[in-house]
Amino acid sequence: MQIPFNPQLFGYDINIHLVLEYLAFFLAFRYYVILRRKITDKINTNNRLSIILGAALGALIGSRLIGFLENPLIEFSQQNLIQLLNTKTIMGGLFGGLLGVEIAKKIINEKQSSGDLFVFPIILGIFIGRIGCFLSGINEFTYGLETSSIFGMDLGDGLLRHPTSLYELVFLVLLFFILKRIASHFTLKNGDLFKLFMLSYFGFRFCIEFLKPNIFYIFGLSTIQILCVICWLYYSPFIFQKLKHAS
Repeated sequence: MQIPFNPQLFGYDINIHLVLEYLAFFLAFRYYVILRRKITDKINTNNRLSIILGAALGALIGSRLIGFLENPLIEFSQQNLIQLLNTKTIMGGLFGGLLGVEIAKKIINEKQSSGDLFVFPIILGIFIGRIGCFLSGINEFTYGLETSSIFGMDLGDGLLRHPTSLYELVFLVLLFFILKRIASHFTLKNGDLFKLFMLSYFGFRFCIEFLKPNIFYIFGLSTIQILCVICWLYYSPFIFQKLKHAS
């Protein structure tokens, strides 16, 4: 199979990344529905729907905002502006969704933590989306730098590059099973599983961004990496609490 993978259907080119992106949303939501049926949700249906709406709006705004901030020095032509408006990133979506949920919970006065139920559906959704990123090769800005290591792959430009999307797929599989094991073998406070997911994923993305052809703005960090630091600072009380109990 050649990368980028450009399948055709009835003579029309299929945007495989877009197809898998929509599939990721659909399957992740179906997985969420299945999981919610298996447990007694402490949050009533109306409040849960409000939380989902807050997450969706926050994710939409956050994904576009961070996508824009990844290219702050771009020339503002009509073509570039359209491209910027279509730019989005899962990192901004996750953190924006987190803030959207917190705002929604403040409005409806919901005190229960709501994130644990979303953890595994989110991992599934990201996994499917990253398959699309890998199959798109250099057509998606998720490819890695050139490398002479045994992991180098031709992603469509004739150069051997880090297949960072594949690295992330492996990480997501490991994270899925590790969090499943933690959830089944340890007694966690409501909300802790989601915090562990966010800290793990944002920590991974902070590291792997060094393998991508990013623009590094502040302290040698890219926009995504700065967002990762913000996320870790946001959860710093949780980190210190766990470290204190472990000592």
